[in-house]
Amino acid sequence: MNSTPPFPSYRDRYLPAMSLAQIEALTDKAWAPVIIATGAIEQHGLHLPVAVDALMGQVWLERLLPLLDTTTSCYVAPPITIGKSNEHTGFPGTLFISKDTLRALLLTIARQLHTWGFRHIAILNTHGGNTDVILYTLHEIRAELGLGAAMLRSGIDLNLPLREQTLGMHANTAETAWLQAVAPQYVSMDDAVCEYPDPAASAGQLRPEAAPATFAWVTADVSRSGVMGDAPAGTADRGEVWLAAMAAGYARAIDHMAAQARTTPAGSA
Repeated sequence: MNSTPPFPSYRDRYLPAMSLAQIEALTDKAWAPVIIATGAIEQHGLHLPVAVDALMGQVWLERLLPLLDTTTSCYVAPPITIGKSNEHTGFPGTLFISKDTLRALLLTIARQLHTWGFRHIAILNTHGGNTDVILYTLHEIRAELGLGAAMLRSGIDLNLPLREQTLGMHANTAETAWLQAVAPQYVSMDDAVCEYPDPAASAGQLRPEAAPATFAWVTADVSRSGVMGDAPAGTADRGEVWLAAMAAGYARAIDHMAAQARTTPAGSA
């Protein structure tokens, strides 16, 4: 009886799909980065599934890996699908781990990949709440293990309206458009709303992330629906354009990292 294999389309690069002998036989571990996707399971308003961030990590991998240069070697580790999402406390549908747990996971995975012989890791992060933890942990990984360690960025500007750029932070135009393009069966546009935080909120509440001062907040402080952004503006056509551009941007970042690793040993300054 035929069935769908339990591995992604990129199984030739997916470490869990390999045997011990296959991993030991890899000849490019000194320069091939291992990609670790980090996401989240959290509320995304009434119109999107709670797995948006975890799903998007796999979407990017499915789309970017075929775009890599033929000379680029890289591998993919299992994803970290639950992230530091405590800012969404107060809404159902959110699972989160602490910053210390996320740091420990990243450090432990890096140490084990190091024992396997890999010398470079790249984080493909799809949840903003993970970012600060990832960045300071990558410094630890570099200092402790000497691994080349980076967080990937696509470098693509979506050319969104200024209000969406500064206040559209969650379940917004972009996330809605991406899901409309890749998994419309999980999107309920009848429930999509446009809701922005008040940029003139009193001290101690939200400020735009690019403002001179950014205050601590949780989503319930600034959003009734769990949405921060213009969700109805997220169309499948826009999503497909953005997905293609960003996948190409991520592929260029990995090509660059892998090419640099070939000429610069991981332990070099």
